[in-house]
Amino acid sequence: MTPARIRSLSFLTAALTVLAPGHAAAAGATPTAPPASTVAPAAQPTHLRVVGGLAGLNQYTRHEEPFWSQELPRLSGGRLRADIVPFDRAGIRGQDMLRLVQLGVVPFGTVLLSLSAADEPLIGAADLAGLNPDAATLRRHATAYRPFLEKTLRERHGIELLAMYTYPAQMLFCKRPVKGLGDLGGRRIRTSSPTQADWVEALGGKPVAMPFAELDQALRNGSAECAITGSMSGYTIGLHKQTSHLYTMPVTWGMSIFAANGAAWAALPTDLRATLKQELLRLEQAIWAESDRETGEGVRCLTGVAACANGPGAMRAQTPAPADEQRRRAILATVTARWVKRCGPACADAWQDTLAPLTGIDLRRDPARQP
Repeated sequence: MTPARIRSLSFLTAALTVLAPGHAAAAGATPTAPPASTVAPAAQPTHLRVVGGLAGLNQYTRHEEPFWSQELPRLSGGRLRADIVPFDRAGIRGQDMLRLVQLGVVPFGTVLLSLSAADEPLIGAADLAGLNPDAATLRRHATAYRPFLEKTLRERHGIELLAMYTYPAQMLFCKRPVKGLGDLGGRRIRTSSPTQADWVEALGGKPVAMPFAELDQALRNGSAECAITGSMSGYTIGLHKQTSHLYTMPVTWGMSIFAANGAAWAALPTDLRATLKQELLRLEQAIWAESDRETGEGVRCLTGVAACANGPGAMRAQTPAPADEQRRRAILATVTARWVKRCGPACADAWQDTLAPLTGIDLRRDPARQP
């Protein structure tokens, strides 16, 4: 985080306080303090300030927002209430969310691992570009890596990991035909993470890093010829009107965690922490199921096969050929090697202990030589 971003934290704290008018501003979980001249009720609800995921996408609109604003008060018998805002409408860069949760500026929040991995590569291991060709594989890798990730976040960052979920598969949207990975050489391709950039460069393409909010405009003005983003996410923002061809090989999936600042978490009563853990596990399962479903639904909406809310798309979808599946494995070795170079020996050790048995990529040898 730059010094300018750190200097702006006091402003951001004030902005987030507006989410819970009438409540104490200093902490992330605060019971309402009654005026001195009144008698306090028997039990005051605890109010949480929550920063959620990307605005407008179904993970937020169908799951996170209703969970915190509507379901949680009922599930906790009125003892917990929350105000939530998506990070991209709260003046927060996704890249800063992990650090802001660590500092307590964001007491409870959704962290997109691909964005935070630019500063902390260790946290992004389970969703490296090209690692997960389907949802079942992603789930196995995420499950294997989760205990290590929980321990690392708690011990290195003072952060409690409470849920782990994903957006739909991130695919290639292009303005020109894509019959296979070999067609991507030389094209300017929007990326959102370091490993996506590694993947594009390994194919001879030119990665163009930009946030999700700028994606549509970049395709309109030609600064990007293709874009990597979620199938349903792309449909939701109208990329079927800007691009004509969809290559359906998942590049990444957009793993997220819901996390709490350690002090804010510890400040909650034990029984309320237990309630949150139980209900967030249910939320996690619901988002995983929807992301898996939306991966296919997004493709059907983009190609006009299904009747969808934003009207039928007319994109051509290209399914990866067996030769491209082999190339995916070869490119993954390059991506893994670059990740380890950025991340260092600690990442290599973490990989060996968690993901090497599942992937067959042994980092004790030269990862670039792996199949």
